[in-house]
Amino acid sequence: MRNPIMLVLLLAAALLSAAALPVAAGPAAVPATGALTESWSLDADTEVAIEPDVVYRRASGVDLKADIYTPYPAAAPTPTIIAIHGGGWVEGTKDSAALSLLPYLERGFSVVNIGYRLGRVAEAPAAVEDARCALRWVAANAERYRFDPRRIVVMGWSAGGHLALTTGMLPLSAGFDATCPAPGETRWSSGELPEVKVAAVINWYGITDVVDLLVGPNSKHYAIEWLGSRADRMDLARRVSPLTYVRASLPPILTIHGDADPYVPYSQATRLHQALDKTGVPNRLVTITKGGHGDFSPVERRAIYTAIFEFLGERGLMPARAGATGR
Repeated sequence: MRNPIMLVLLLAAALLSAAALPVAAGPAAVPATGALTESWSLDADTEVAIEPDVVYRRASGVDLKADIYTPYPAAAPTPTIIAIHGGGWVEGTKDSAALSLLPYLERGFSVVNIGYRLGRVAEAPAAVEDARCALRWVAANAERYRFDPRRIVVMGWSAGGHLALTTGMLPLSAGFDATCPAPGETRWSSGELPEVKVAAVINWYGITDVVDLLVGPNSKHYAIEWLGSRADRMDLARRVSPLTYVRASLPPILTIHGDADPYVPYSQATRLHQALDKTGVPNRLVTITKGGHGDFSPVERRAIYTAIFEFLGERGLMPARAGATGR
């Protein structure tokens, strides 16, 4: 399905491609007015199909929606990224993450960009439940959209990074999948849900210890708002903290974090990295020196994306085609 959203993506892709061009040492010839340079954006409208605002779940009286981006035409099941926006669990929309999807669309990934219940609609652990149910929806609809269910990568920014981690790390026994619809006849024939595993997690400066943000020198009001005034908030904070679930059987995890982040302490990234190393989970921490909360320079962003695609490529999670860079 074609959609006007593509116009925004095309314009952004053109800017992204232009920014990636090498800078000449001396004066460069100015192209004639209207001249086109080689760019993925020129072909993007024939290579990416968009199905916006697909309802993947209904909870708290709200339709929870996702935008589905798929290679067009899809010759085979493709590696699929579930993208989760940030905003401290209390702000933000899936639309705010749309331009960050371009590097993955260019390389041939399918992307499912999800919204979830914010704190003003439902406090914790609603967002964790929604992201877990989105994973199940992707797995259940793999054949329809030609997602590869063995190569699902969960990715998010800030609070979305936390949700990516909990989606990829939590076991069924944690209890946050209970409200997800059961597939097919399972609802009527069994009280069990099948396990759905992810192939990797890309964590952009996500929260790994929610308790740390509720009390003490690192406390942040966005976390306090999300947990609310419930009597068991400290116990719940531990239950939704990725650090609680570190164990040897986890999928590979890549974390990107600035060491001067004012909103999510860098120590949360280092503690996760150390814990994963100790248990032997394949992982990598990409530290952005003097980097803040995602406001990275173009040079830093190119290094980050290089690290991401190397990390995924080493694990066989890159699409067969490489987009514009492989044509």
